[in-house]
Amino acid sequence: MSLAEVLAELPAMSVAERQELIRSAVELDDIGLSPQDEELVEARLEGHREDPSSALELEEMKRRLLDRSRR
Repeated sequence: MSLAEVLAELPAMSVAERQELIRSAVELDDIGLSPQDEELVEARLEGHREDPSSALELEEMKRRLLDRSRR
């Protein structure tokens, strides 16, 4: 099935079917984390569990990232 054919079928699909299509497409490109990245994520998650107050609000994180990108 071509991309044009898939796109033509989208309006006939239910919301659940479109969501499943999107999930499947994303999973095809999901290469996962390297062992080193997985270890880093786990270490940071454990640090957060030990001190939940170390977390930042989403808006604060966005502000910091924008500030960093402007340097």
